[in-house]
Amino acid sequence: MNLYLNFGSYLGVAIVLLVIGILLFMLSTPKINEMRLIAEKNVSAALLLGGKVVGLAIVLGAAAEYSVSLIDMAIWGAIGIVSQIIVFVLAEVVTIRFSISNAIKEDNRAVGVMLFSLSLAIGWIVAKCLSY
Repeated sequence: MNLYLNFGSYLGVAIVLLVIGILLFMLSTPKINEMRLIAEKNVSAALLLGGKVVGLAIVLGAAAEYSVSLIDMAIWGAIGIVSQIIVFVLAEVVTIRFSISNAIKEDNRAVGVMLFSLSLAIGWIVAKCLSY
């Protein structure tokens, strides 16, 4: 495949997967309206969504690097999206003593930083698991 076409194809798939991942994450957190909270200058919501974006970008970068085809990249990108969503749901379950959703709405920055870090960690782990 032509070098430029190959680059454009992988970049296009990665961007589409990133947008899909962000939308799916926002749909999976109906109690939190991230965009509205960010518009209201809620730093915790920005950290939550920003962590998902960066964590997913790490996975998509690794998927592009290690994949053998666009389909392979798309499959691993989808696994990265699902992994990020599952981790957030598990974090909500594990922290039963308080609600992550409420903490984000109340702009609890400690929770925001922890979720940002968790998203980066999961993205890094999934990315490293992609190597053949």
